[in-house]
Amino acid sequence: MDNEKDIAIRFDHVTKEYKLYKNDKARFKGLFNKKIPYKTNKAVNDLSFTVRRGDAVSLIGRNGAGKSTILKIITGVTFPTSGTVEVNGKISALLELSAGFDKEFTGRENIYLKCELMGMSQEEIKAVEPDIVAFADLGEYIDQPLRAYSSGMKSRLGFAISVNVQPDILIVDEALSVGDRKFRKKCKERVREIMADETVTLLFVTHSLDAAKDFCKRGIVLERGKKLFDGEIDEAIEFYDAREE
Repeated sequence: MDNEKDIAIRFDHVTKEYKLYKNDKARFKGLFNKKIPYKTNKAVNDLSFTVRRGDAVSLIGRNGAGKSTILKIITGVTFPTSGTVEVNGKISALLELSAGFDKEFTGRENIYLKCELMGMSQEEIKAVEPDIVAFADLGEYIDQPLRAYSSGMKSRLGFAISVNVQPDILIVDEALSVGDRKFRKKCKERVREIMADETVTLLFVTHSLDAAKDFCKRGIVLERGKKLFDGEIDEAIEFYDAREE
């Protein structure tokens, strides 16, 4: 039996259903009338897995396999229709990197805003602020309103925040493709530094199997919300490739 203290993430027979209506008008009516017809899509289907502290796990699968829904459930963006989810530790999610920002706030003010949303105290934010500012490397723009930023600059700031808040669980969804080549290299090096701490858990989603192999020791292959394979990363990639042929 798993040591409860070692568990970072656990899914126990989790299902997430979405109602698919004919159009937006039908979807609106469906809020008030249960008789409005719809189809049901199980984005996650009776899924069970456990990730222990310090594990580095890649979720592998085509678009529509359920990977993003799993990440949204873990981060609390959405909730399962059935089953139970256990998450232990502070999460830093590299998903939509500019989510949670206010365009009228400066970059520096947005650091405080986003960190507060992550549950950090003022003292904790002040301690990591210099590291975030240095990593984002936005120069004088750090004290300019976010509306003056390009999309790339917003992503740089979001990434800098996420990798400098000392997370227990780091969730990465294609975020390592942020910015130019120099910044991407910097991002990958920072993730490796974080993972050098063997207590930090990594959940990694990417379409690059080479990147998955580079960062992770374990792979979970998904298809239409169901788990097909869970094991060593090389074996997981081999299993996935065989199904794609």
